[in-house]
Amino acid sequence: MEAKINSKAILITFMIGAFFSILNETLLNIALTELMNVFHVDAPTVQWLATGFMLIMGVLMPISALLIQSFTTRHMFIGVMTIFLVGTIIAASAVNFPMLLTGRMIQAVGTGLLIPVIMNTLLLLYPPEVRGKIMGTFGLVIMFAPAIGPTLSGVIVDTLGWRWLFISVIPFVVFSILFALKYLQNVGEVTKPKVDVLSILLSTIGIGGLVYGFSSAGENKEGFLSISILTYIIVGALSLVFFVWRQLKLAEPLLDVRVFKYKNYALGVIVFVIVVMAMFASEIVMPMYLQGPLGYTAKVAGLVLLPGALLNGLMSPLMGALFDKVGPSKLIIPGTIILTGVMIFYSNINPSVPLWAFILVYIVLMLSISAIMMPSQTNGLNELPKHLYPHGTAIANTLQPVSGALGVSIFVSILTGRSKYYLEQHSGPPTEGVAHQAMTYGVHHAYWFALGLCIAAFIIAIFIRKAISPDAKASETKVS
Repeated sequence: MEAKINSKAILITFMIGAFFSILNETLLNIALTELMNVFHVDAPTVQWLATGFMLIMGVLMPISALLIQSFTTRHMFIGVMTIFLVGTIIAASAVNFPMLLTGRMIQAVGTGLLIPVIMNTLLLLYPPEVRGKIMGTFGLVIMFAPAIGPTLSGVIVDTLGWRWLFISVIPFVVFSILFALKYLQNVGEVTKPKVDVLSILLSTIGIGGLVYGFSSAGENKEGFLSISILTYIIVGALSLVFFVWRQLKLAEPLLDVRVFKYKNYALGVIVFVIVVMAMFASEIVMPMYLQGPLGYTAKVAGLVLLPGALLNGLMSPLMGALFDKVGPSKLIIPGTIILTGVMIFYSNINPSVPLWAFILVYIVLMLSISAIMMPSQTNGLNELPKHLYPHGTAIANTLQPVSGALGVSIFVSILTGRSKYYLEQHSGPPTEGVAHQAMTYGVHHAYWFALGLCIAAFIIAIFIRKAISPDAKASETKVS
């Protein structure tokens, strides 16, 4: 007789593990300047602690579907949390920058594989009628952890030192592993699919090339005109084209791209990508503007974003419960309308706008995102049959770092390009006031592009319907 699945214990196990691994994504951002001084490295070098983390996560996401089908839930969760623990210990004891970067990259392996494992298991554990609430509860962790990361990081670095950013995480990761050993049960079946080495190679080159190319474009003076940046992006794009072609030919694909045959999944993913682009870009562009023309400190700029980020996490369970009751359209369509209004505001900002307005509008931005992201993703996954859950979650999680890097690079490139154009057209001396006007001009153009994306998201949202899984349809047919 099979043991009864304790879904609450499994959910708690996942939330503990996910909170501290996802918290780690942003925990290091505030400490980058301190680490530059400690290890005597420059800004482009230290930035690899953030860029490299995102790169590793993006590369590993496609492989997650294969691993989920090859190992039990317990083995996967305990395994990835152990990998994360090893990386954390190495980083905490680092005596030079290469050692710190190595620990950070090992952490990224654990974090990158953890989210698909959790999402796939939750899809198997909970029926579609309550998935919104469950995904919303898990979304609270996903949004809340990175939101408090920078603030918590500042306190830890100032009071205890940078090593404690890693040391303080270790006991909680150990507890998570011990808790999983006691309470975590296996969910789903191990199917042991064939390993296609060429597919892994193509996905690694494709995702790695795109994420690295887009991430580097915003930091490079020549932007997308740089030969090296273009090479990375073109090679990455071509590798992904061959990867998709190969998946369609294989009997057991590494990542089954046939999930895009399901309309609500395809539309939901497009909306999800647009929203991620807008969110990541706003988190970069707004602090730049606040510290530039408005003259605020980095600390103030970070605090401006904090209320919206925290509220976004707190609203996630509520949006999930509403999704279960009213379906996707009544959340996603109003959400895209509000998001469009926010972009109109941002595309008209100037140095005279008061600080409270930025705080309020960013809160509205994050509320609209909470009404769009989880419902669009969950509704799309609901439409997939069970055997495609690992592939659907892997693709959605792969697209997050890719679209985030794409959004940041495009926004920053537009911002810098139009600012440079404004300065070139200005005949007088390049005073501080002129520089601020140039940046305002660049920000306007960046958000005009974002406005176009949000209008597209609204149009797509109109065609999204409440999804019904083919498995559920089959059960209904049998009953009738």
